[in-house]
Amino acid sequence: MKPQLKPLVIALGLSTLLACNANNKKSNISNELIAETVIETTSKAEKPEIKVALLLDTSNSMDGLIDQAKAQLWKIVNELSYAKCEDESPNLRIALYEYGNDNLNAEEGYVKQVIAFSDDLDEISKSLFSLTTNGGNEYCGKVIQTALKQLEWGNSIDDLKLIFIAGNEPYSQGTVNYKDVSKLAHQKDVTVNTIFCGDYNQGVSTQWKDGADLTHGNYMAINHNEATVHVASPYDDKILELNEKLNKTYVAYGSAGRKKIEMQAEQDYNAMSYNKANAVSRTVSKSSRLYKNSSWDLVDAEEEASFSYEDLKESELPKELKGKTKAEIKSYVERKRKAREKLQDEIEAQNLKRRDYVAKQNNDSTNNLESAMLEALRTQAEKKNYKWE
Repeated sequence: MKPQLKPLVIALGLSTLLACNANNKKSNISNELIAETVIETTSKAEKPEIKVALLLDTSNSMDGLIDQAKAQLWKIVNELSYAKCEDESPNLRIALYEYGNDNLNAEEGYVKQVIAFSDDLDEISKSLFSLTTNGGNEYCGKVIQTALKQLEWGNSIDDLKLIFIAGNEPYSQGTVNYKDVSKLAHQKDVTVNTIFCGDYNQGVSTQWKDGADLTHGNYMAINHNEATVHVASPYDDKILELNEKLNKTYVAYGSAGRKKIEMQAEQDYNAMSYNKANAVSRTVSKSSRLYKNSSWDLVDAEEEASFSYEDLKESELPKELKGKTKAEIKSYVERKRKAREKLQDEIEAQNLKRRDYVAKQNNDSTNNLESAMLEALRTQAEKKNYKWE
């Protein structure tokens, strides 16, 4: 790890004209890449998705970057919850990789998939909090190639597919050529956004900007040691009080239920460990459409087309539902659903006031992971005609 400077053809058919990305970036691809790359994006999905792969350098001196990721996750999720593709609210899936750490497998290029694409926000939070730093070799081309090949990017023309890679060593290190990887990204319709942790011009001279330019992504330089600023508001205590009530609306079932309830509480604690305002941001995320727990919560599970009360086994039920009839279970779940919806509405109302308050108080410019990612997310989303509510 080097010392830091100041601190983080196109072959779509006529169906493309009907998609959210009718005016997308592919019309701007360089002639060289057009000649060599065939876009695999050929279909429309039932519901669009925003797919974000976050590739974080976990070598020495990157503790500040990891802290920013942990502290700012919920703000990023909340921003994405307002995105629209035509009249659809897209799903969100996040994947996480770490690279450049001596604790990782050398034969795999010091790269590790921490979590594949997932919409389980608690699992994603848990994965972020599992990261630790250590010395190592940072190979950007290798980690991008791994993410492109391992993850299920899909073929929908409506999906917004983004890689964010953050680090501070030369982008060209390693045996995998980042220019070749850029062509693979084009083929999968994935935009690579690069975040250099250090001086802007140093990132340019070490190919971080070139790496972004080749896939028409954003190049950004951040101060990865900048402390996250959490603005307190008069509405925070009320929102956290509502969070405690919200947690009581979950009806855990199945073999994973108890562990998932415990994980939910653990991630509440992790968010609070940074700041009360960060815990508030997590509560807002938990009250949004993006917080889904159908694999272990009966209230969410009931909304799935594949769910049937007839398939429930007595052994899978929580203590309060054991020995109950199907009608009694349905009634219990319905009461929890109504309570949750009321709480979500209350949290949303409080958060609208909170957002207005914070916007008036928070006039300081920031140069951190959150601001870099949100700037790029909006830029790339607009290229596919995504809009914000």
